[in-house]
Amino acid sequence: MRQTRIALMFAVLTLMMIGLGPGTSRAAAASASQAQPSQSPPTIASMVDRQISTIEKEISEAAEAMPEDKFNFSPESLHIPGADYKGVRTFALQVRHVAASNFALWSPLTGDKFPQDFLGGNGPENLKTKAEIMKFLKDSFVLGHKAAAALTIENMLQPATSGGSTRLHRATFAVEHAFDHYGQMVEYLRMNGIVPPASRGKSD
Repeated sequence: MRQTRIALMFAVLTLMMIGLGPGTSRAAAASASQAQPSQSPPTIASMVDRQISTIEKEISEAAEAMPEDKFNFSPESLHIPGADYKGVRTFALQVRHVAASNFALWSPLTGDKFPQDFLGGNGPENLKTKAEIMKFLKDSFVLGHKAAAALTIENMLQPATSGGSTRLHRATFAVEHAFDHYGQMVEYLRMNGIVPPASRGKSD
């Protein structure tokens, strides 16, 4: 008799669990859905800003990885047989060039004045220390995020300058240009026995 009652109680509990299961799962799913914040749909501004953030991270980390006493390194100093590195930019000038170009390409999108001492492609000559150059780089990407935020579907194909280059083209070309010089910076790091931060922890 006792065994029969235990068996009946077990059967009732099993049926209750089966009955509650789907409803409980639906309630839990609904609760989880409500807990997750709704994501805003992507915009042209957010997509370009993401690209800028990506190259900003790569360039900044690579620049930080080079010791200050190697900031004026260029492959010319290695005297590699058969190589022609005469007159190429130093590591410091690579970073300064990226920053100066960022200002040149993004300032028309934001309305910021492009400083005359940025002309020539390498930025102000008075920037000598690693800290000064890193600040110049950081400030240029601040302008980049400002330029991205100014992009809309309505204005992205409008001319940004008298030359006819569109706002979208200038915003994204700055990213392409920075990636080009990032590749050169990576080579400079490797020539000094430094693994670029983006490659650390990976088989390379």
